[in-house]
Amino acid sequence: MIKVLVCDDQALIRTGFATIIDAQPDLEVIGECGDGRTAVDLAGSLHPDVVVMDVRMPVLDGIEATRLLAGAGVEQPVKVLVVTTFNLDEYVYEALRAGASGFLLKDAPPAQLLHGIRTVATGAALLDPEVTRRLVGKYAARIRPASSAEVALAPRELEVLRLIADGLSNSEIAGALVISQETVKTYVSRILTKLDLRDRVQAVVYAYRTGLVS
Repeated sequence: MIKVLVCDDQALIRTGFATIIDAQPDLEVIGECGDGRTAVDLAGSLHPDVVVMDVRMPVLDGIEATRLLAGAGVEQPVKVLVVTTFNLDEYVYEALRAGASGFLLKDAPPAQLLHGIRTVATGAALLDPEVTRRLVGKYAARIRPASSAEVALAPRELEVLRLIADGLSNSEIAGALVISQETVKTYVSRILTKLDLRDRVQAVVYAYRTGLVS
């Protein structure tokens, strides 16, 4: 059972998310709140697997809450999925920098929200495919400077990196390359290590920034 904490300052949004999530046999909403400070406090006491986090909220916004829950130096980081109304608002970029595992837009279909929660819970990163290219185009230079370090990757690793940048999951990459998911995980780990990247989010940005994809 994946335990979920829902944090949004709009009661109707919280209720909607909770209803969708609780209807799933493998998901359970263990708490709801309307500001980032309460989210941090509840996460400390309830120990959720995933926090579904809004960005703009009173008391403490979603960016700072994410930094406290999943940022650098946090001993027991919590996985955070940012779900926002603001398409490519800089707040989304800052939330990813603060340690969020990914983001979705609030107008995404329920199935995509559920997929996002499950994806983040496994430790993978998630970017809404609708906004990935624009996000990268706007903020890539600030995340990582252009570099030719991709030549350090083996041909197959470069291929996997391009597929990651296209938004494919491990299982989809495995199907495209006719290899096992465990092999894909190995490639992903090597790519992140060789390029000194934190996660798949940074890998996507890196691929666009260095011109591997456009």
